[in-house]
Amino acid sequence: MGEVILQMIDIDKRFPGVHALNKVSFDVKRGEVHALMGENGAGKSTLMKVLTGIYTKDSGSIVFEGKEVEFHGAREAQDAGVVIVHQELNMVGHLTVAQNIFIGREFKKGIRIDDKKMNEEAAKLFEKLNINIDPTATMSDLTVGKQQMCEIAKAISHDAKVIIFDEPTAALTESEIEDLFKIIRDLRKQQMAIVYISHRMDEIKVITDRVTVMRDGCYVGTLVTEESTKDDIINMMVGRIIYEEPKTKSRVSEDAPVVLKVEHLNAGRMVQDVSFELRKGEILGFSGLMGAGRTETARAIFGADPKESGEIFVNGKKTVINSPEDAVKAGIGYLSEDRKRFGIVVQKTIAENTTMADLGNYMKGIFIDKKKEKKVAKEFVDSLSTKTPSVDQLVVNLSGGNQQKVVIAKWLCKNCDILIFDEPTRGIDVGAKNEIYKLMNKLAAEGKSIIMISSEMTEILRMSDRIVVMCEGKKTGELRIEDTTQEKIMNLATRDIN
Repeated sequence: MGEVILQMIDIDKRFPGVHALNKVSFDVKRGEVHALMGENGAGKSTLMKVLTGIYTKDSGSIVFEGKEVEFHGAREAQDAGVVIVHQELNMVGHLTVAQNIFIGREFKKGIRIDDKKMNEEAAKLFEKLNINIDPTATMSDLTVGKQQMCEIAKAISHDAKVIIFDEPTAALTESEIEDLFKIIRDLRKQQMAIVYISHRMDEIKVITDRVTVMRDGCYVGTLVTEESTKDDIINMMVGRIIYEEPKTKSRVSEDAPVVLKVEHLNAGRMVQDVSFELRKGEILGFSGLMGAGRTETARAIFGADPKESGEIFVNGKKTVINSPEDAVKAGIGYLSEDRKRFGIVVQKTIAENTTMADLGNYMKGIFIDKKKEKKVAKEFVDSLSTKTPSVDQLVVNLSGGNQQKVVIAKWLCKNCDILIFDEPTRGIDVGAKNEIYKLMNKLAAEGKSIIMISSEMTEILRMSDRIVVMCEGKKTGELRIEDTTQEKIMNLATRDIN
């Protein structure tokens, strides 16, 4: 590693009711991959937004290449060589790869855009990164992994000196993650400084040189990665030790009543003849590789996607579910893996989101009874330990873990007895994960029944009473937790492949 290229010293930032950054310091060196970690709401994203000029700091200083700077917007930061590769990709689907990379700064020949020149320059960038992508391909035709590579190429095209990766692997497959790591290692060799924000502890140990931890808007400390353990980092993040022991015994008796029975469900290529039962108070894990059909099965049960055939029984009674409204009437709630798209309205308050699925019970004539709405929302904020100044806070201002709690509150407010949790802890840090796990166990103990879809093996083994495994749209097996190993799950998850 070379000398320090970027230093943030005693950065302070306040929002109404929140001290988001409290005298935070951070630095990154040339040729270094420096992880920035902390629970959701710790201040990581806010610190990077201050760096790139999206937010204005209240006090403190930023030193870049030996000079004190203050960027006024992301474009100014990019021009100086400080670039963010966002978790949510900012690509225009109908344009070509090259057009996306140079959007807003196109090469021109007279008054016309010079597509040939852009294709040539994009090809040079891909060659530099050892990436095999056709610059003339339409962006929407690429996989998420390839789109991520294009976003990196776009960052490099700004003559980047510092690249910030914000949860870069959240939507990538294992092979795409490997490709990304190769690129990051190449960038490190080229003396690029890289800030790596991630919740995935295993990745941190593989790809980073140092780790800086934040908690509650404060700097906690910096560790050399190879000299520290996973437990060291977790303890700094949450200020307490978290144990992730797998469940060894089901907490549900075999004669517990069946609350949901699905028979021979078919919905396109991704849901083929799926049958299973869910018992009262049970957490039924759904495991499988990406594209196994787990989410498609959940959406078909919930009525979000059309079914071709199959029957659904709720509490022993055959139930026709053709829409989410039918599912909610039957007492089924669905927490989507994409909570911002399907779970919450981020520009509305916690109170408004909490009562959204049960609004009829909060009406006074043609008006919403705001006092009643806030009272109920406050009860759920307290019972779920949601971190917020008040129920009037906009959901967009909450951390990922707290947004997830608002979605859960919405379905609890509707009093749904069957809850489908699709990737319940995606994009959530280890501390918030633990809170969600405790909450799910508490709900199950109170008699709620949960289907939990998860791509994390440790999560499946820690939470499930039974496990359904899927592969390429089919159920390939069902395991009792007492008899389950990672190897057994993976054998079933790959049964139909090849």
